[in-house]
Amino acid sequence: MAVIKANKYNILIAFFVALGSFTYGYNSSVTAGVVGLPSFFAYMKIDTSTSQGNALFGAINGVYLAGGAFGCWTLAWLADTVGRVRTIQAVTVICIVSAAIQCGSVHVGMFLAGRLVNGFGVGMINTLIPLYQSEISPPSQRGRLVDLHGAILVAGYSCGGWTSYGAYFATNKELQWRLPLGIQLLAPIALLIGSPWLPESPRWLIGHGREEQGMTVLSNLHRTAEDPDATGAHVEFREIQNQIHIEAEERIDTLWKCLCTPDVRRRMIYGFCLQWLLQSTGVLVVFNYQTVLYANLGVAGSTPLLLLSIYNVVAAIFNYVCSLVLDRFGRINIITFGIAGCIADLILYTALVAEFANTTNRVGNGFAILALFLFAVFYGFLDSASYVYCSEIFPTSVRAHGMGFAVSGLFLSNILYTQVAPTAFDTIGWKFFLAFIIVPAAGLVPFRLFYPETKLLSLEEVSYLFGNTAPPSGDEKQQVQSDREPRVSETEEPVVVRGA
Repeated sequence: MAVIKANKYNILIAFFVALGSFTYGYNSSVTAGVVGLPSFFAYMKIDTSTSQGNALFGAINGVYLAGGAFGCWTLAWLADTVGRVRTIQAVTVICIVSAAIQCGSVHVGMFLAGRLVNGFGVGMINTLIPLYQSEISPPSQRGRLVDLHGAILVAGYSCGGWTSYGAYFATNKELQWRLPLGIQLLAPIALLIGSPWLPESPRWLIGHGREEQGMTVLSNLHRTAEDPDATGAHVEFREIQNQIHIEAEERIDTLWKCLCTPDVRRRMIYGFCLQWLLQSTGVLVVFNYQTVLYANLGVAGSTPLLLLSIYNVVAAIFNYVCSLVLDRFGRINIITFGIAGCIADLILYTALVAEFANTTNRVGNGFAILALFLFAVFYGFLDSASYVYCSEIFPTSVRAHGMGFAVSGLFLSNILYTQVAPTAFDTIGWKFFLAFIIVPAAGLVPFRLFYPETKLLSLEEVSYLFGNTAPPSGDEKQQVQSDREPRVSETEEPVVVRGA
């Protein structure tokens, strides 16, 4: 049987919806630059030399992350009820409105409210985009197509950094911070305008009894010059139909039932722990407090914002490199490489900071800055791969629940790490980074031992790695391949394949 491949239309759709990924990346990045602008603190009357000022500074990150966690938990009901595309449209509206509130803020309370709602929106979109991409992608290229989420997400981070850097030189002090926040509107507006032309997820359509539409979408996405009759799409259709029939019999359709079903609960724990493990490398602490880290290394003025922007470019480049190799080397090997690299790099960085921070040794401080950039290289392999893996491991009926629960681990872990960071830096200094060496090192061992590889498997075949439902046999796939005009009416009884 020929390998199912994505056509140009499939690739275009996966790329276009990544405007949502850009929205998350830019919105998460731009505030890190805005809070580095003295004009913002002056307008909002925040004095970071006082305990109240530090509390407000911490709240700017805290409410965003808390909103993100709630967005992850809320997504499933909406995505399963009205569909993936309608949910994309609803979430873009939330992101647009909340960005406008932040841009137009006249006091810190209004800004925090906008930040909270924006966090809620981007928490949903950060989960929804890789979920949708995974459901429209063929197994042979799913890593590359879902990896667009991570690559463009970090491109959004990069644009946020460069925008903040450019705004630093604005003579209008109010425009200096309002303009970067206003640019948050552009990507979700573009996604909303183009969303009526997005195809609905074929798996959502088939799962809701709309088999003919699901078959049509699959054919449109996976018909190529090598497979003009879309026989691969017919195979995929039957696999999806089989798996959805089994899941319907098991009646796993709520978060509570997910947690009470052993094989699904295992996947949810794996996804949540993977996201927590990756954030335990200290990536968001390194990013959000990078201007502080540079100040400790003797860098001042606009240079920290410039270095932050270059850092994001490096991260975006290696996210893209990851997309090129993920389907070849596999998710487990790539994630292992990234975590091990981050650990080794932070060991070097911590040693250099312990020795040279707050000194005039330019060589030592320069190597410490280089170590931060190497961290961006290694984490570039983690950002993308983690979203791909989490989008693959859940059954269709609960993929939104599972993906939302897994990605909430990202937001919850960062609430912990970023909220304690200011106090930790003040009290124990560089020793705080030891936590980001010890925790991922401890987590890497069970990750290698227990997480199964998912590369090149269909989403339905991945279920076999975690449960007791078997993928279709070779004979059944051949039968579908030879039947170029399968019956896809709602009355057709799907073939059910159960494990031994």
